[in-house]
Amino acid sequence: MTERNKPAAPLAFHHAGHGANASIGVAICHGFTGSPLSVLPWAEYLAKQGFAVSVPLLPGHGTSWRDLATTRWQDWYRTFEQSYLDLAATTETCFVAGLSMGGALALRVASRHDVPGLVLVNPGLSFYDRRVRYVGALKYVMPTTTPIVEDRPAPITVEEGDYSKTPLKAVHELKKLFRAATRGLPHVEAPALVFKSSVDDVVPPSSVATISKYIDSSRLKVVTLPHSGHVATLDVDAPTIFEESAGFFRQRAGDRVASESS
Repeated sequence: MTERNKPAAPLAFHHAGHGANASIGVAICHGFTGSPLSVLPWAEYLAKQGFAVSVPLLPGHGTSWRDLATTRWQDWYRTFEQSYLDLAATTETCFVAGLSMGGALALRVASRHDVPGLVLVNPGLSFYDRRVRYVGALKYVMPTTTPIVEDRPAPITVEEGDYSKTPLKAVHELKKLFRAATRGLPHVEAPALVFKSSVDDVVPPSSVATISKYIDSSRLKVVTLPHSGHVATLDVDAPTIFEESAGFFRQRAGDRVASESS
């Protein structure tokens, strides 16, 4: 969801892959009001490991909060879905992954396509602020709000391309996305690796609890990140995310090849 506010010139990230992992694709999605910069170290780590990686820049992101106010959740979803489909067309096995709102979009893709697995970092499906239930009306009288600021920001200083204001029209779209992603959870058949920060001021624990209701324990692994805040891909526990996700992708790709050949 909302990531820290720092100016940048964010761009989409693409890597064709090389070596033994070149046939494995990973489509990664950034969070609400953020940009690919928030997951760039993760994407670069996987690329160095030889994976084919794609991180799109979602519509309304990386430019101005006014642009974000004109987009709908379906615009964000279609962009990430197309990124996944394009990568899947050039790889033998293609996974989805996401940070915060990107986790909701990854879940939505997994509910509609035969993905072999997904990795989520502090995935968002719910809000702390109870006022969001009235956001459909509030957006007409209060166009913007300030971004959520964490009490314990990440010690790693990286420009993430975030916005100084958050349009409530976009928050309303985010609420709709969370609802759509939650409705799709019964159709997610792939195994999931979820990373959850022990202290997260942005996404409440209820989001992972909701995922746990629909993805049974045999297909779900939740890893606690004890030293990181919401944007954990830029925080102290980032190496854990990078290393464990790479192992997950390699193992699941191998399992799928074995099952198809048997």
